[in-house]
Amino acid sequence: MKKLALILFLGMIGFSVHAQEENTDSNAAIFEFEKETIDYGIIEKGADGQRIFKFKNVGKSPLIISNVKTSCGCTVPTVPKEPVMPGQTAEMTVKYDTNRVSPFNKAITIYSNASEPKKVVYIKGTVKKVSALTLLERKEKSMVENQ
Repeated sequence: MKKLALILFLGMIGFSVHAQEENTDSNAAIFEFEKETIDYGIIEKGADGQRIFKFKNVGKSPLIISNVKTSCGCTVPTVPKEPVMPGQTAEMTVKYDTNRVSPFNKAITIYSNASEPKKVVYIKGTVKKVSALTLLERKEKSMVENQ
């Protein structure tokens, strides 16, 4: 009886290890982001905190995003609800709360059926009070916005 219990236990461990592996199916969906980090640069308090991550499904199966989590409630992502078909491009909109004056570096974790089922992208930058921006920082800010 003890041998049977041991065999069942070892079998369950084997299945759980296998379940955590990446999707190695050659027909799986594959994320390809234009940028995996968006740098806001120096922005003013209350400025538009919305940015867009563009990505393409370069795999052979429809890409289905099942969940998105952020490292902070100050970051709100919006992802496509419909599957992203092979070869199709899509966008994930991220809105950061720019009423928090400080540097920031936030992670957005995307869960999907892709070959890499957990994909992390980042936003970073610095929010400063309007009066705290120097002339040089305003010039840098202007250059970042025009890119």
